[in-house]
Amino acid sequence: MAEVLHSNVGFTQRTSALDSVDRRSEAVRPAMKSTLLSRRDLDFLLYEWLRVDELTKRERFAEHSRETFDDALDLCEQLATRYFAPHNKKGDANEPTFDGERVSVIPEVKEALDAFARAGLLSMSIDAKLGGAQLPATVGDACRAWFIAANVSTAGYPMLTSANAGLLAKFGSTEQIDTFFKPMMAGRFSGTMALSETQAGSSLADILTRAEPQEDGSYRLFGSKMWISGAEHDLTENIVNLVLAKIPGGPAGTKGISLFIVPKFLVKPDGSVGERNDIVLAGLNHKMGQRGLANTVLNFGEGKFAPGGKPGAVGYLVGEPHRGLVYMFTMMNEARLGVGIAAVALGYTGYLKSLKYARERPQGRPVTVKDPSTPQIPIIEHPDVKRMLLAQKAYVEGGMALLLYCAKLVDLQHSAESDEEADSIGLLLDILTPVGKSWPSQWCLEANNLAIQVHGGYGYTREYDVEQHYRDNRLNPIHEGTHGIQSLDLLGRKVTQRNGASLAALDAVVAETIAAAGAAGGEPAELAAQLDATWQRLVGVTTAMFGSGDVEAALANSVIYLEAFGHIVVAWTWLEQLLAVNGRTGDFYDGKRQAARYFFRYELPKTAPQLDLLESLDRTTLEMRDGWF
Repeated sequence: MAEVLHSNVGFTQRTSALDSVDRRSEAVRPAMKSTLLSRRDLDFLLYEWLRVDELTKRERFAEHSRETFDDALDLCEQLATRYFAPHNKKGDANEPTFDGERVSVIPEVKEALDAFARAGLLSMSIDAKLGGAQLPATVGDACRAWFIAANVSTAGYPMLTSANAGLLAKFGSTEQIDTFFKPMMAGRFSGTMALSETQAGSSLADILTRAEPQEDGSYRLFGSKMWISGAEHDLTENIVNLVLAKIPGGPAGTKGISLFIVPKFLVKPDGSVGERNDIVLAGLNHKMGQRGLANTVLNFGEGKFAPGGKPGAVGYLVGEPHRGLVYMFTMMNEARLGVGIAAVALGYTGYLKSLKYARERPQGRPVTVKDPSTPQIPIIEHPDVKRMLLAQKAYVEGGMALLLYCAKLVDLQHSAESDEEADSIGLLLDILTPVGKSWPSQWCLEANNLAIQVHGGYGYTREYDVEQHYRDNRLNPIHEGTHGIQSLDLLGRKVTQRNGASLAALDAVVAETIAAAGAAGGEPAELAAQLDATWQRLVGVTTAMFGSGDVEAALANSVIYLEAFGHIVVAWTWLEQLLAVNGRTGDFYDGKRQAARYFFRYELPKTAPQLDLLESLDRTTLEMRDGWF
């Protein structure tokens, strides 16, 4: 019998539940390699490079072991393969529908979510004191990547629920945890984040949704929210919306934003679902990708349902008034790294599928063979196909390394033995978060583009998966803070905060790697010298940009800065991986070496003209006028 992981004992106590399949059997784990992710690469990154098993020496993770980590990874690969991947294309072709009363999704989605919940995976990273497994974020993110690679739309429902629950675990009251958090962890309720509004977009200072205080301590909400994923469906008993709104009379702008729990149905004292809240679905958004995840427009307070005979959606304040954005951005920073993981996972599965296709598709002959009677060769033998595959490998494996490194920083921060240690790690995590969100969203999307190209005309058809992966991944440079917003966050805040303390923290980490590679000699030392020169140029350009006093010009090309910064950071992850394989032999390690060479020879040099442009404080975009377009 398959085993569900009991979260409150660190994956060591188990009970029979998931059908009659032994998850360790060969029947469950096919002999063929997965085209979702590379377990070999995950094992390398987790254990040979990041050495996450050493986290078990820390008190927070002392109940875990390499065995429990592997158990979690095995289970997630199995569930993703069995319950999520099979309906990925069906969900894309059959979007959620709204008949005027209810939203319906294909039945396979609920089957997958029920299996996910039964396995205890909703609470895998939640603290043990709240019934969670307290799994390290590094392992948890690797686990979640399996589901995203298999079916990003269906995976979106539990990922949103876990993020919602994680926020309530930190800031919710005891009553809110009992009423909403625990049912979400059990899979009875699901969760959303409701931030954006049509007229405001990413400018949260301009939201108009208001929350009017009531005599019983609750609030009544009136307004509208846009782009709310998972906010209407028939998959769970209730939907718990976390809604940003303003209490009348509060401070202007973002300082007046509060956070509220606004459930689809009110909850009775015994925990059962009660009357419908005053929330109305105004419509579904029809998207380019991630079509299986319902995306909604919600209206609050229309009076259609009027709980208690009074209009207004009933809401419950989370924490203190006017602190909503502080609470939400605690979750948003984690969500942004989650977007990075999603971009990597989608790029990774596209890479593996194009690699499989290139090995199996015969076409053409070597350029030196002129005899048309000779057999055709697999297209993987053609240099340009190798180039496209190597680029994908460099992007997705570099991106996975970056995101798992960021996740380990989260673990080190959460398990820090002192405030000073936590603060030091936080500085490094701060500056890497916008990079971890945006770099994979740009370059793993490019990996999807190359996967289509490897397939040729077939890649442009819906019979092959790669075109869907591109469409699904195209959202990631947009949501949870666009590429431009992340670039302003990096250059305008993170690089300069506390007199450049975050940049100095990253400088120290990069310098340590360069020194180690230099001491190793040979190729690592050569690449270290190249990285050192490029990194020092970046630091010098950064200093010159802000030393000019022309902040407007410095920030005008912040996206170029983010792209250059990201490429240099990913080059650092490749130098780290090169050190980790140093002295080891075999195809896997040789592949790592070749991908590192590719990145340093083909990708890192792209930053030179970008840094030249940044240093010049070019004003071309600033000086452009509307009428000239």
